[in-house]
Amino acid sequence: MELAQQFVVVRNREEQYSIWPADRDLPPGWTADGTVGSKENCLAHIDQVWTDMRPASLRRAGS
Repeated sequence: MELAQQFVVVRNREEQYSIWPADRDLPPGWTADGTVGSKENCLAHIDQVWTDMRPASLRRAGS
């Protein structure tokens, strides 16, 4: 039986979220937010925490 691939939730400086395979080094400019699990669980977490899709710099500018 093959294990399902694990992913980590990552976030960049603009507070944009994505998922990344847990067995790979993180891409430059992204940090793990501490959530690890199946693709579905990681995407569900992003749906809960990423409520404003605008980049952080745009939100700070008041737009």
